[in-house]
Amino acid sequence: MLIRLIKKTPDINFLGSRKLFFITSGILSLVSVFFLVFKGLNFGIDFKGGLLIETSFAKDIEINLIRKKLGEIVPGDFSIQSLDNSKNNYLIKIETLNTNRKNNQELIVKIKETLNKEYLNVDYRRLEYVGPTVSKELIKAGIFSILIAISAMLVYIWFRFELPFAIGAVIALIHDIILTIGMFSITSLEFNLATVAALLLIIGYSMNDTVVVYDRIRENLKKFRKISIISLLNKSVNETLSRTINTTATTILALLALFIFGGNIIKDFSFAMIWGILIGTYSSILIATPVLVFLNVKRNQPKEE
Repeated sequence: MLIRLIKKTPDINFLGSRKLFFITSGILSLVSVFFLVFKGLNFGIDFKGGLLIETSFAKDIEINLIRKKLGEIVPGDFSIQSLDNSKNNYLIKIETLNTNRKNNQELIVKIKETLNKEYLNVDYRRLEYVGPTVSKELIKAGIFSILIAISAMLVYIWFRFELPFAIGAVIALIHDIILTIGMFSITSLEFNLATVAALLLIIGYSMNDTVVVYDRIRENLKKFRKISIISLLNKSVNETLSRTINTTATTILALLALFIFGGNIIKDFSFAMIWGILIGTYSSILIATPVLVFLNVKRNQPKEE
């Protein structure tokens, strides 16, 4: 049985601070765009192209020793990541500047020969090569999938509610995506296909939160005819706040378990989901709802400040 974090309907004036929330989100969005333009993203092998080798050694090996050996034979940049914080399982990522597949295959053979000669019983659990053509196609596919998801949400909300609701929901989604991608740029976390999957999941989660609030707003628009739109929006947010907080809290707990115990392979994905869900919850309450005040979702009633 879930713990009920809010036992009764609160009475918080969210809309009263709407200008502050808009300014805060605007500043965060500008910072995110600044880092994206001037720093960019730390693209993974999926988007840059290169070699991905997952190795398992029979005994514990210091990562510096492996890095030294590979530095003697690998011409480009490479990184080595410990899996599950162990000293015998490593993920090797090599950025290959050479587009010749034969040369890359020769490099793989050379790496295997070097590691096998230095360390006996090396198990190569995973070996992938992503060429530059494929990586460019994956970038286009990732952007296209996000745009399709946003467009589909716009159409869905438009048909289910009204156009102003659809515009408000899409503004909140774009806000969530910019802040999530900006976080990856600021922290230099690896941006790969798993990150794109996380973004799509964040879009779905954020939209689900927004729809719950919008449903209550639509009900209250029919039920209460004599209160201003700002009071009505505040009432709707407060009535759905308990559900929002409980859902977010339980989801974050599950993601924290993945982040802590899931290993390095899914750590970035888990962190992206945690960040995205927090931002999505924030935007559903403090961006998607207040923006309706400026989108003509109102009745002829006195305006509140």
